[in-house]
Amino acid sequence: MSQSPPVTLLATGGTIACTSSATGTLVPTRTAGELVRDAGLSPGQVTAHDALHLDSSEMTLADLDQLLREIRGATGPVIVTHGTDSMEETAMAVDRLLGGPVILTGAQRPADDPAPDGPGNLRDAVCAAASATTPVVVMGGAAVPAYGVRKVHTTADGAFGNPGIPRPGTLCGGTPPPLAGLRVDIIMAYQGADASLVDAAVAAGAHGLVIAGFGSGNAGGLTPGVRRALDAGLPVVLCTRVPGGPVDAIYGGDGGGATLAALGARSGGLLSPPQARMELLCQLAVARRANPADQR
Repeated sequence: MSQSPPVTLLATGGTIACTSSATGTLVPTRTAGELVRDAGLSPGQVTAHDALHLDSSEMTLADLDQLLREIRGATGPVIVTHGTDSMEETAMAVDRLLGGPVILTGAQRPADDPAPDGPGNLRDAVCAAASATTPVVVMGGAAVPAYGVRKVHTTADGAFGNPGIPRPGTLCGGTPPPLAGLRVDIIMAYQGADASLVDAAVAAGAHGLVIAGFGSGNAGGLTPGVRRALDAGLPVVLCTRVPGGPVDAIYGGDGGGATLAALGARSGGLLSPPQARMELLCQLAVARRANPADQR
C-alpha cells in the first residue's frame, strides 16, 4: 500500500516565525524546520522550505509572484505560513491564480510567547491538508475559504472570517502570470476628499483603481477624478469602507454609485477594498499575458 507524499510547508515569516529582539520588538527569526519541530511534527509528515522571511506588511507583488511559483512547483498539498497582516491578499491571489489544496496559516502571538498559538495552527493546517480541495485559511480552530477571507480582529486567535462570498474558481491554468509591474491603487472616500487623490494615482501609472466608497459604493468628492479615469480606459471598482454588506449602486447624483456604474465603474460586491484590488490585479495579469502589448 503506497504512502501519501508529505505535505509541503512553505514558510514566509510573519508572527508565527517571530521572536522578541533585544529592544522588545518582534522580528521573524524561526525557520521552516523550526516551525515544524515547534509543532511536534516530523519530517515524514511535513517537508519544510523557507520561501521568504519577512513581515507580511512588507510583502511586494514580486515577493508574491515568487511564492506563487513555489506553491505551483510543490508536490501534493501545500501549507503556507504567513503573516496575518496581508494574508487575505495572498489568499485571494492563491485562490484566483492557482486553486487546489493550499492551506494558509499563521499566528497572533510570537513563537517565544508563553502560550504561542502558531504550533496549534500549524497542526490544524496539516489536518486540513488531508481533505482540502480548494485554498483555505486555518487559524484559531477554524478553516475559512480563501476567496473572500478577511482579517476581522487584530489580536484574537480567530482572526479571520468570510461573509460567504461564492467562489468563482481560478482565472487560469498552469504557471500563474506575474503580478509585478502592475499597479492598482485603493482610494478611500471621506468628507472633504477631492479628485486630486484619484488624479495622482492615475499620474503615478495606475492600471486600475479601487474606490473604498461611502455606504453602498458612493464616491463623493472623488467623482470628477473617477470620471477622468474611466474616460482614460482604466478599470474602476466600487467597494465600500463599511465592514459589512455589499455594494449596491442605487444612488444618483454626481457621486452616486448608480451614476458611476452607468459610466462603466464595476461593483466590488462583497469584496473588501484589498480583496477587490487583488482580484483586479489577477484579472489584469491574466489579460496582460494574453495580450502583452495592451498594458492597460
